[in-house]
Amino acid sequence: VQLQASGGGLVQAGDSLRLSCAASGRTLSGYVMGWFRQAPGKEREFVAAIKWTGGSTFYADSVKGRFTISRDDAKYAVYLQMNSLKPGDTAVYYCAARAYSDSYYYAGSYDFWGQGTLVTVSS
Repeated sequence: VQLQASGGGLVQAGDSLRLSCAASGRTLSGYVMGWFRQAPGKEREFVAAIKWTGGSTFYADSVKGRFTISRDDAKYAVYLQMNSLKPGDTAVYYCAARAYSDSYYYAGSYDFWGQGTLVTVSS
């Protein structure tokens, strides 16, 4: 699976941003697509995930209620709508894919990664 993330940028606190992840290379049936982020000097952390089949979603507590993950079957894409952004959301955001497992929150379990897109939230 090849993944291409896009949509990052510089925004102010309280603004919204939508990240996109275009997938190609194989069917995503049975896969889970995840968004992770990594701030400078910190470990990569789970943000959100969605099961390609069925559409179940999962969120980190830190973004629940502000971020929404979704998918477009026709475009083979996953999106992360980020609202009410905070300076603490500043990070490089990565999309990733793996065959579905209950370890969807664990970055080390993912097999495929996009290149990352930088989100900077100013106060």
